[in-house]
Amino acid sequence: MNDAASHPVINEISARLDSLTPKAKTLGTYIIQNPSRVVFMTTKELAEACETSEATVVRFVSAVGYNRYSDFQDALKDFVNTGLSLPDRLDIKGMEDPGLDRLHRGILEELANLQHLYEHINIETMNQFVDHLESATNIYFTGSRLSYTFAYYFGWSMTKVRRGIHILKGSDSTTMDMLTNAPEDSLVVLSATTRYPNELIKLSKMIRRAGHTLLVLADSNICPVIQFADLSLVVPSKSIPFIGNVSGMLAVIQYLVQEIAGRKGDELKDYQEQLEQVYLENDILFNLDHGL
Repeated sequence: MNDAASHPVINEISARLDSLTPKAKTLGTYIIQNPSRVVFMTTKELAEACETSEATVVRFVSAVGYNRYSDFQDALKDFVNTGLSLPDRLDIKGMEDPGLDRLHRGILEELANLQHLYEHINIETMNQFVDHLESATNIYFTGSRLSYTFAYYFGWSMTKVRRGIHILKGSDSTTMDMLTNAPEDSLVVLSATTRYPNELIKLSKMIRRAGHTLLVLADSNICPVIQFADLSLVVPSKSIPFIGNVSGMLAVIQYLVQEIAGRKGDELKDYQEQLEQVYLENDILFNLDHGL
């Protein structure tokens, strides 16, 4: 798990402990010691665990700066999610349940994540992303480990709507070479998902030193590469995943690409006709007319 001093929620509770009432102090101590439990507890369950009332829990949450218990849990979830090991995640996902139950639960979890995204995504920041993606001459998409999946999908999709797209694997040290030699006006879009690879932090520092514009697509406000970004977009989710929350990231990427496409007008049609001609001339894609 994370160091307790590494997140605002824990910091705020720790700073206030000595000034709290005895019951609130018991609550705060329990949360600091058991964040991975509290993140799944209702107010009633937390109150019972600390032998206090739900009203005390609500007052405590307000005292540490949150209007609602759900807001407090969302902030705590980011802290927990960043530090959970693979065995920890195995324990919380109920992997011993029958397979069909896991399927149903997984689908419902993703639907809840998409609903949460719909209600909390920052539309203004998304459209600022689109402005950068539209105006930049050269765009480099990069990520590492799980986040490379999203970086590749994002970059690959962008090649279908505009020129000047490059996809780099953040775990490959030659990515630093490529970005060092990239044109001065380059835009770098870095995808970062928990658990955050240290190599992306190093890469982010290098990108800023090189003078490039850095956009970060992240899954949490406490993503460590956000501090180096010119602009960051957080894709919120409601659950703590076993491997990674996929649906929200893909939905946001699809929106960004479609917005770029929508702005291109006739230019997009001409560009895509050229692509289709290349596919046809080089027999790249399966063509139903040609058979097997």
